[in-house]
Amino acid sequence: MNGSQNEPVTLPLLLDLAGRRALVVGGGAVATRRASALAEAGALVDVVAPRLSDEIRRIAITVHERGFVADDVTGAWLVMACTDDAAVNTSVASVADERRIWCVRADDAARGTARTPAVLRRDGLTVAVAGADPRRSVTLRDAISVALDVGDLPSRPNRRPPHGSVALVGGGPGDPELITVRGRRLVAAADVVVVDRLAPRDLLGELPDDVEIIDCGKAAHRHNLTQDEINAVLIDRARAGKRVVRLKGGDPFVFGRGGEELLACVAAGVAVTVVPGISSVLAAPVAAGIPLTHRGVASRFTVASGHQDPDGAGDDTLVLLMAMERLDRVAAGLIEGGRDPGTPAAAIHRATLEGQQVVRAPLRELAGAVRRAGLGAPAVVVVGAVVDALPGSANATSADLPQQSE
Repeated sequence: MNGSQNEPVTLPLLLDLAGRRALVVGGGAVATRRASALAEAGALVDVVAPRLSDEIRRIAITVHERGFVADDVTGAWLVMACTDDAAVNTSVASVADERRIWCVRADDAARGTARTPAVLRRDGLTVAVAGADPRRSVTLRDAISVALDVGDLPSRPNRRPPHGSVALVGGGPGDPELITVRGRRLVAAADVVVVDRLAPRDLLGELPDDVEIIDCGKAAHRHNLTQDEINAVLIDRARAGKRVVRLKGGDPFVFGRGGEELLACVAAGVAVTVVPGISSVLAAPVAAGIPLTHRGVASRFTVASGHQDPDGAGDDTLVLLMAMERLDRVAAGLIEGGRDPGTPAAAIHRATLEGQQVVRAPLRELAGAVRRAGLGAPAVVVVGAVVDALPGSANATSADLPQQSE
């Protein structure tokens, strides 16, 4: 989007700067942001400024810690004038213009020969919004981002991926607004949706007519498809090159048989990922105004399936929060209470975030393994045979599934 009554109409373009030299004049916060964006685009970034931030030093291929001179633009495909001195920016833009090199002025966009729009990248798409008012452009860009995330704007890929894939998506407790943003985006991009009875089915009405809906219809004493048949459908459609979403109620790994489906896909060589969902274990009490933990009242809760007798509680999975600072004592207490010292255990640091780390060890060795790995809070500790139930790399995200925004 481009142009306004106060600004001449410009031609929007996307530049391929990979391997090409780009010059940034300036070493402050604005220059650092622009240099980072250029580096992400694959440009060879040169920076000229009397003072440079530590971050911009890491980004740039070449730095010149001095003032700008005219020959600095030689060989550049794009120049960005990002100093806090209007006179210097004017000089940079003037030299670039004389040598027919596009120049962006960070302080006064209209006086440059190029503009940097507010950019959104999502699922292989680039959306750029530009205008005389940068704040308005950013606001509109952010609104488009939200609309894409929640499915209010259609963005389903029409081009087939190179191979099929399966996403096991937790749909949450029922309200379609409580599915995760990523889960909703995957549903919107699906070619096939294999859906449970308790999944947020209202989302299916928003899908195009050519999306195949396969209803598992699982209910007590009634199964439209057996688990083996569900596994076979997921694998068959993925092998046909389809983007398959297995839409479940709650979370795929909380009484959802997601582990069985994941193992079936891995065994068949099908790319698979798991998207967590809000389990009814957590959501139902909140909806009823009931806290599962409350200071001075309750500090723990147990989850069990009513399909089985409560025997063998020692084999149950145990999940611990805020246990890292006293992990030695916690593990010793569990062993003294009857847990096998060899019980598989894991500490998950920064779960779902960049830099996530997982340390696995027998319960008696977990605290030492965590110390050696340098893990700290925040982390979640899991104790039980489930720690070793799935292959460690089985939940690697396929590159062909829609990813988070950049």
